[in-house]
Amino acid sequence: MDIISLPALPRPLIGISGRRTSGAAIGAPYGFADAPLEAYLSEYATSVLRAGGLPVHLPMDADPAELVARLDGVVIVGGDDVDPRRYGQTPGPFTPLVDPQRDEFESGLILAAIERALPLLGVCRGAQLLNVVRGGTLHQHLAAGEGESHGSYAYPRAHRVHEVRTAEGSVVHGLYGESTRVNSFHHQAVDAPGAGVTVTGWAPDGVVEAIELDGLPVVGVQWHPETFGGDPVFDWLVDQASAHTAVAPTPATESVA
Repeated sequence: MDIISLPALPRPLIGISGRRTSGAAIGAPYGFADAPLEAYLSEYATSVLRAGGLPVHLPMDADPAELVARLDGVVIVGGDDVDPRRYGQTPGPFTPLVDPQRDEFESGLILAAIERALPLLGVCRGAQLLNVVRGGTLHQHLAAGEGESHGSYAYPRAHRVHEVRTAEGSVVHGLYGESTRVNSFHHQAVDAPGAGVTVTGWAPDGVVEAIELDGLPVVGVQWHPETFGGDPVFDWLVDQASAHTAVAPTPATESVA
């Protein structure tokens, strides 16, 4: 009997953004301390691998649209503040050094992913930038010691310090149930949601912890799921990327039983 054997589809290719720094950050030898350096926290990549995806780091000098055209999914990672001028405000007394190049690059990734309906996960700053790209605003500063102390860096990165309540029918509700406990390493959060942005998760003090984009496989979370060693949001991203992939199967091969 002839059996049609279909080749396995390749792992979906998930692009992960990083940050630009210099050789001094890794103790580069004399003459290379000021050399440009792309830095990537490896827990994002290992989370994608664990979920079944193939991670690739995205260099900031590349064209975002060209990169996204080759990808099956995107992760926009955490980091420093988004430039307040991108949402109609000016830097305040708690604004650290901003990175306009990174803002521009990651905004381009988000816009290109949305245009292609590509699965996208925004983490911490990535969720905030997603909201800003859609025309929303941010709370510029959440003071440490108030509410859930979102600005506190007192705990290990994987320590779950507070609860998040999720909206029924949302992606995060399907992943975590009515509530979950998360870590907290941020002093900013979504304020006014942007166009098509729906808030789907809240801390007990009302701070926005999760957002989704209506009708698209796009999720932003304020916590850092990459630290937990197997958070279901990465399974969701890889599953969505697998379903979206435009890689056509190769012609079926035949074998004889």
